[in-house]
Amino acid sequence: MPHRHEADRVVHGFPHRSAVGASLTALHRRLSPDGVRRYPASVTAADVALGDGEDLHRGTRRVARALVRHLGLPDARVTVDFRPMEYAGTVELAPGPEYSVEVHERFRTRRGDIGAVLAHEITHVLLHRLGLRFPRTAENEILTDVTAAYLGAGWLLLDAYREDGVERQRLGYLTPEEFGYVLAKRAEVFGEDPSPWFTSPVAYEAWVRGRAEARRERTAPPLAGAGPVERRRYAWERRRGRAGEGAPYAFDGGAPATGVSFPCPVCRQRLRIPAGRTLRARCGVCGTVLECAA
Repeated sequence: MPHRHEADRVVHGFPHRSAVGASLTALHRRLSPDGVRRYPASVTAADVALGDGEDLHRGTRRVARALVRHLGLPDARVTVDFRPMEYAGTVELAPGPEYSVEVHERFRTRRGDIGAVLAHEITHVLLHRLGLRFPRTAENEILTDVTAAYLGAGWLLLDAYREDGVERQRLGYLTPEEFGYVLAKRAEVFGEDPSPWFTSPVAYEAWVRGRAEARRERTAPPLAGAGPVERRRYAWERRRGRAGEGAPYAFDGGAPATGVSFPCPVCRQRLRIPAGRTLRARCGVCGTVLECAA
């Protein structure tokens, strides 16, 4: 599948919020909580670094094999070719065990970003073999980036982000902040701090902004960790039986509301619980137990 390279324009913010949430839900549903926990540690920078003195093709194949192992794919022969193309990379989704990847020739002189290209392409192979995909190509590419980031390989894609007076580069289909957001979701589950791995200052800044968004979701009503201002607004809206515009929850059952639905802060599966009660809710998709003051 093609892997976008945008050197002339970098979109910011969270324009793909719905597709990112759907991707997190689909990934947890397909792998199960135990399957997700098989990725407790991200791929290390040492495993995917390509040294200046290392043979380009042998080194690229080594990095590709490291990503294959990290994502739990069968060990098989990897071929990587460099050629002119519209996209940063493509991969052949063949039924056989071999992995055949093509990388844009510009990365011959950008060795530090080869791992990022390979992370996206090899994640395509994983999703293909899991039978996990969305109907639309754009949403499927977002699913690929979300999966790479959530399973510990996508920090490479964020670290390839550059935006300064010299160059602009973004790899993948998520915005830098969305990559930071998914990495923060992973960090919350596994207790992992990816910040030391970023060599790009703007990538680190995007991670911080994405982490702030993930933390906001962890403290949104009806979760018990919501702040007093959000809690008072939630109680008022529950009494009238209607959530305000942009609220992360929705009510039903009249006024006052008898039920409330909201997305799980881990996998974004929509949950429904009784309103007006303090309780513990368990997400049926990711298994997370949530303290709620609904």
